[in-house]
Amino acid sequence: MLSKRLDIISPSCTIGISTKVKNMRQSGIDVISLSIGEPDFNVPRKAIDCGINSLNENCTKYDLVPGLTILREEICKKLLEENNCKYSIDEIVLASGAKDAITNALLAVTDPGDEVLIPKPYWVSYWEMTKLVNAVPVAIETNKKNDFKLTADLLEKYINPKTKLLLLNNPSNPTGSVYTKEELREIVDVCIEKNIYILADEIYERICYNDEFISIASLGDDVKDITITVNGFAKSAAMTGLRLGYTASNKEIAKGMSAIQGHLVSHPSLTAQYIGYGALKYCKDDIDNMVETYKHRRDLVTTKLDAMKYVNYVYPNGAFYVFIDLSQVAKKYKYNESFSVEFCDEFLSKYNVAIVPGQAFGIDEYVRISYACSEEEFIEGLNRLEKFILEIMDTNN
Repeated sequence: MLSKRLDIISPSCTIGISTKVKNMRQSGIDVISLSIGEPDFNVPRKAIDCGINSLNENCTKYDLVPGLTILREEICKKLLEENNCKYSIDEIVLASGAKDAITNALLAVTDPGDEVLIPKPYWVSYWEMTKLVNAVPVAIETNKKNDFKLTADLLEKYINPKTKLLLLNNPSNPTGSVYTKEELREIVDVCIEKNIYILADEIYERICYNDEFISIASLGDDVKDITITVNGFAKSAAMTGLRLGYTASNKEIAKGMSAIQGHLVSHPSLTAQYIGYGALKYCKDDIDNMVETYKHRRDLVTTKLDAMKYVNYVYPNGAFYVFIDLSQVAKKYKYNESFSVEFCDEFLSKYNVAIVPGQAFGIDEYVRISYACSEEEFIEGLNRLEKFILEIMDTNN
């Protein structure tokens, strides 16, 4: 008999869709994928060269569990210069991707039965990760009128003696919403008063179209002490398959996460770490150019959506997604259990375009598209989405 743990988790929706797309393509079907959040850029050349050089120098033996010293030093430099957060290298722990970093953080600070507050809509894996470590995920119902951003007043309503941690994603996947300094200040004041940790998932912080991104840990030493910042290289440096993320936290938490990681994976791939080092040290211009491209794409996508009937959306100020409101379509669409799942399945079947159902993020009347792909792909994908929506609305009028 297998573990009962398997009965309480669901497979990743986005990975499931990505796998289906790959299988369709292998069968010779021409599919447009606006689903998975994977940059269509290549890893910057100078970063790759650092990885190649490390292999040529036979840097393939065990190293320090929390990560290469030179990489942790470079991360500390980055956090200070870009995020106004001062850390020492013993407060940085590298992990095999941001997912691994989040799991290590949850393992380090939660006990079975502790509650983790997760604002909706949420990235698909937060809910399952929390259950996997035997903590209890609690969804916070946010409001579309506020771009689904958490507020201090709302947060207070969900806190009880079992609450251990708030998981906050900024910029947000799936909405692209970005918090202001004032909004974050009000939230962290509640967390300090109620003595709960903040897990700040800032994996998209470089892909921010506002004037300035505010890292939660930069709001003061008292905030920094209760905050575990998660970041990585998949989104900013297109290193999705290399699996490299990291945390920045106080020394006690970092020591705990390092102890856990020492038993689970030892340390992330050294080659990936050297490539990550190169990305931070030599590739800022490459990353800036990627962000400018994403911003241009964002403008094209939102212009197209503005001209479409029966849709609304959250205007994205960061990341590379648009969370599209199809509540008008849902009223006309005939479905059995989940509008967004059945809508997305039929759309993929009829029009060969993959998008992600909102149910995966906790809100069923929405879908998420990614514009981390070519302009030609997402414009054609949106054209087909418009046709599908009009087909539904015309048929049911």
